[in-house]
Amino acid sequence: MSTKKESTITIKVALDENKHPDSIIWTSDDNPQGMEEHLAKAMLVSFFDKEYKDTYKIDLWTTEMQVTEMDRFMFQSLRAMAETYFRATGNQELANDMRRFVQYFGEQTEIIPKSET
Repeated sequence: MSTKKESTITIKVALDENKHPDSIIWTSDDNPQGMEEHLAKAMLVSFFDKEYKDTYKIDLWTTEMQVTEMDRFMFQSLRAMAETYFRATGNQELANDMRRFVQYFGEQTEIIPKSET
């Protein structure tokens, strides 16, 4: 496999005195504006290990992250995962099951209005 281009993503996490994330800043050298810093309140990063076939995760959120913001973050992340799953596998049936759960989650957290079905 020949690498055509490489990109570097940097994540800086500042911790408070209790070792809880106080700030999350990320940059990418692939950004058209250059190495502009982006402030985040939460992040979910997963790596699937090629050799061990296991998933390694880094899930962090800052002390200022509100519950309603976490609800929205999880709703958007779950919705994106359902789309990623469909694009990667083409499995429409399971992707639709995931989408139904995302709909339910969004309604229960009041991110989206409840369906009238």
